[in-house]
Amino acid sequence: MAGPDGLQHDLPVPYLEQASATAGQPLVIFLHGFGSNEDDLFSLREQLPAGYNYLSLRAPLDVEPGAYKWFTRKPGEGDYDGVTEQLADSQRLLGQFITQAQAKYHTAANKVILVGFSQGAIMAYEVGLRRPGSVGGIAALSGSLLPVLHAEIKPSPALARLPVFIGHGTDDPQLPVKDAAAADQVLRGLGLQPQLHVYPGMVHTISGVEVKDLRAWLAQVLAG
Repeated sequence: MAGPDGLQHDLPVPYLEQASATAGQPLVIFLHGFGSNEDDLFSLREQLPAGYNYLSLRAPLDVEPGAYKWFTRKPGEGDYDGVTEQLADSQRLLGQFITQAQAKYHTAANKVILVGFSQGAIMAYEVGLRRPGSVGGIAALSGSLLPVLHAEIKPSPALARLPVFIGHGTDDPQLPVKDAAAADQVLRGLGLQPQLHVYPGMVHTISGVEVKDLRAWLAQVLAG
């Protein structure tokens, strides 16, 4: 049942929903960034293919009222990294959510797409690369592939088949564009063929051009 704010609570993570009347449609799951909430990415559905099911999740950890996170960043000036236990807990929680959402919406695993921004993109990598058979693709917008994940993921046929969209701005002050290039290199080393898009002048945000590229990628991945 939905609460007065429209938030659904019947699956392991609270979420907003736009559901298609037709069973078996593709399922796009939005994962917001640090300090944001389920409202942040939900409006993207208006610029993406009509007829899909769209879910926008609320991360499980509080930052402040109305603001949430998937994990706590480790302190220090080095590359972005996270508290391992929280990463693992959120990854497991998302895995449970995906399994139950597939059943609720009668969606095959290859029709489930994770779209994450910033810390949500980090979680899309965490879930999609560790559980490649559970999703049909991941889109990492202004994100990063964490060192612990790189160290633990090994090549496999299921992983090599996973479509990945990477989008990043050249002027991002929070997660530098080198993180996108590094993720692309790591994924190619694992046998994947990610689609990398770099946007000149874009900061830590999502541009209209990026959404158009994302829409085209979704149509390509979900064709047939």
